[in-house]
Amino acid sequence: MNRSVDLRSDTVTQPSAAMRAAMFAAPLGDDVFGDDPSVNALQDKIAAMLGFEAALFMPSGTQSNLCGLMAHCQRGDEYIVGQLAHTYRYEGGGAAVLGSIQPQPLAQDAVGQMNLADIAAAIKPDDCHFARSRLLCLENTWNGYPMPSDYLHQATALVRENGLAAHLDGARLFNAAVASAAPNESAAAAARRIASHFDSVSVCFSKGLGAPVGSALCGSKELIARAHRIRKMAGGGMRQAGFLAAAATYALDHHLERLADDHALAQRLAQGLQDICGLQVRSAQTNIVFVDVADGRGPDLLAYLKQRGVLATGLIGLRFVTHLDVDAAGVDLALEAIRAFFAQVIPTANAATSPVAAAY
Repeated sequence: MNRSVDLRSDTVTQPSAAMRAAMFAAPLGDDVFGDDPSVNALQDKIAAMLGFEAALFMPSGTQSNLCGLMAHCQRGDEYIVGQLAHTYRYEGGGAAVLGSIQPQPLAQDAVGQMNLADIAAAIKPDDCHFARSRLLCLENTWNGYPMPSDYLHQATALVRENGLAAHLDGARLFNAAVASAAPNESAAAAARRIASHFDSVSVCFSKGLGAPVGSALCGSKELIARAHRIRKMAGGGMRQAGFLAAAATYALDHHLERLADDHALAQRLAQGLQDICGLQVRSAQTNIVFVDVADGRGPDLLAYLKQRGVLATGLIGLRFVTHLDVDAAGVDLALEAIRAFFAQVIPTANAATSPVAAAY
């Protein structure tokens, strides 16, 4: 059987044998009635881990963010968000369509940060001409970049001074935690420190943590009660959902610290790409590597890689994502295929290989 590697996203992971065993052994109830013990245990666990009063299990991160935004905001309210943020750009406009919440998108820099002065200027006065500014929404990680702690503090403190709340799209919160953890600080402790800046946090279990389905929204008891009603309206009430919650609990118990392995593999990939003429590596701080391809050859490269058993995406430049189903051999397979493609296109430019690249 030919070797292959799927680097499209960390959402493609398959449950491990141990995770599947935990799922099949999970005690079940009816979560719509609130009596699924595995769901309740997960909600208590993630809320306590991140320092919140309560949490709500959701089918997806998109629904978790939507319920969070709608729990914070009413019709005619506004949330401030990055122009390229997932909650604004990649969630189907749900807050506006379903919640009648106006987004106020702002420009972001190369690492996803909005200028603090721009945030301050975007907050509307209390006047009937304007939508009511209610919420700041940040994302961590953003395109693989972890947000610095001082930026999180400054941005959330700024909006609180003006009466706004703060929500974190933490789809890859634990990747950010591992990347920014202090010496001897656990991933869980670092995640709690990041979450402490926010009034609500959405965290995904089906990306780097490797569960097959699910996210959680964390916040106060009052906010989660509002989100629970919204989840019902959005069709997110599931029955024997403990089968899925058990996978998320297993991931929290076994897959946090190992995210550092994914980050190391992303660095291995990025370093191996540095010597290839025609490529520019843009990000590799956590588990995501973005690559710009010269002369519009990105689609051709993606097609070539697919033929060689390497899957990646090309929505905003080529993106390669490492995860628990990727190992060093898979990264090396990708590097070999990419080098082979450019050797055909520019055979002389890639004839010499740097010592760093040769090691990979």
